[in-house]
Amino acid sequence: MRAGKLKDFGRLKVYLTGEKPADPYKQVAEELLITEPAVRVTVHRMRRRFGQLLREEIGHTVANPEEIDDEVRYLLEVIGP
Repeated sequence: MRAGKLKDFGRLKVYLTGEKPADPYKQVAEELLITEPAVRVTVHRMRRRFGQLLREEIGHTVANPEEIDDEVRYLLEVIGP
């Protein structure tokens, strides 16, 4: 990962969980020198990719692929508020 992308990820990773972070997108956009819509798109793509990777990892822990959705639901239930 390029250094710039790593810095961006470090600043945006708080948005992966879906919880409301302290800083609004506008402030993050100003810090990263990009537009607010670009921040929104980047966060959306990060969340989608995170979901894909999570499902892949869970797929390694279940007996068959049909169990992945149940495991994701259980995980969200356990770590939820």
